[in-house]
Amino acid sequence: MTTERGEEKVRETLNAVALDRVRAPANLVEQVVRRRSRRRFSQAAGAAVAVAAISVGAVFGFGGGGTGHDRPVRPAASPPTAPEGWEPWHTSSPGAGERGCLVDGSALYCSGSEYDVAKIDANTGKRLWTVKVNREGDGIDHPFAVRDGVVYAYRNHTAENAPDGDYAGGTDLMAVDAGTGDVLWKVEMPQDDRTAQAAMLIDGAVLANTPSVRTMSALDPLTGKEKWRHTWAKGTACQRAVLGGVPYLACLPDVEKPDATDVFRLDPATGSATKVATLPGGQRLMGITEDRMVLIAAQGTGGKDLRLTTVSGSGERVSRPYRTVGATATSEVIGDRLISVSWQGKASAYSLTTGKTLWTRPVGVKLPGQDTMQSLPAPVVSAGQGVVYFFSPTGDLSGLDLRTGKLVWRDHVDMGKERPAFGGSPQLLLYGDALVARNGSTVVSLLPRVGD
Repeated sequence: MTTERGEEKVRETLNAVALDRVRAPANLVEQVVRRRSRRRFSQAAGAAVAVAAISVGAVFGFGGGGTGHDRPVRPAASPPTAPEGWEPWHTSSPGAGERGCLVDGSALYCSGSEYDVAKIDANTGKRLWTVKVNREGDGIDHPFAVRDGVVYAYRNHTAENAPDGDYAGGTDLMAVDAGTGDVLWKVEMPQDDRTAQAAMLIDGAVLANTPSVRTMSALDPLTGKEKWRHTWAKGTACQRAVLGGVPYLACLPDVEKPDATDVFRLDPATGSATKVATLPGGQRLMGITEDRMVLIAAQGTGGKDLRLTTVSGSGERVSRPYRTVGATATSEVIGDRLISVSWQGKASAYSLTTGKTLWTRPVGVKLPGQDTMQSLPAPVVSAGQGVVYFFSPTGDLSGLDLRTGKLVWRDHVDMGKERPAFGGSPQLLLYGDALVARNGSTVVSLLPRVGD
């Protein structure tokens, strides 16, 4: 999707959809589209709106709110174990974490209004080093990967104003030494897209949306030098995924009702493309389950009857029906399951293996009001404990048994005052068996006492 089309989608959403039927002020629409930090929001929002409007509107629709109150029961697994050297901690450090965090080893790599990357000890919450922002740092992005001692993140291309006085500095992809915080290299991106689609790791390279909006290039992870590039045709939109280190593209016409979606495999060494599958309609990438991509498309015009398709690297596919239970507040592909939460406060687990909904239960946390434009963080799963965890921006935490959906744990942490609607979304992360909950600059790490 082009920048102009993405901006128009944001205008349509704020003006027409109005985010839960609460119409945004007129000046807010242009503020979202115009400001550089808001352009980053528009890229993410535009992509999300395209998914909703074109093919799977019911999945990301709008609805009510609520919370459940099941009595906790004991899970089958043993109680969680704290990582070695870990102690519970709570920090509120403005400038270091508002844009989000990534867990790798015993460290958090975060971004905020003052730092594009801040390394934080996951055992203590202490800051170890920082990379200062180049002017502003109020976007929705954070470091997206760590490999072989290198952190990959984004920063502003320049701190200078444009000739008209507005700030339109652009974006750089950068590599940072994980031990020292030294910037190793930077590559300019063609637009301010800092979502998960903009760059990702593949075998032997970083696959990045550069130097044009219709090109993915493999960059040397230590130098940033281009190894190869693949460009698709004008009028085509390509989503990106990585299976076992190999990149794939799911490409479809950039129109309101695409008739088909082609899936291509790119050779990680040369970039040569091989078509592995053609799927009907406008398929949208939901995530990855083991060695398969998970895509979703609407069936008919109602919006509630959907079809989930898993596609292997060789093109083998399995399609099954999927029906939403109310408008979805958040969803995530984790393992062989699609975990979702409706705005009515119900959590569901759908098996990608059997095509059946395994359970639907109260999620156990208070959902944010839809009129606040706050989001519900994606859930996380502890496979060892057999528990799926949820977090609300209000500070509520819960854990549901992954097999049955029964509530096995609930807690509340103080996350400070309510955060503004724009900026980085709240997060829930796993560090071993410990949880890391973040909202704005407040980060809390605790061990859920499940099974005690």
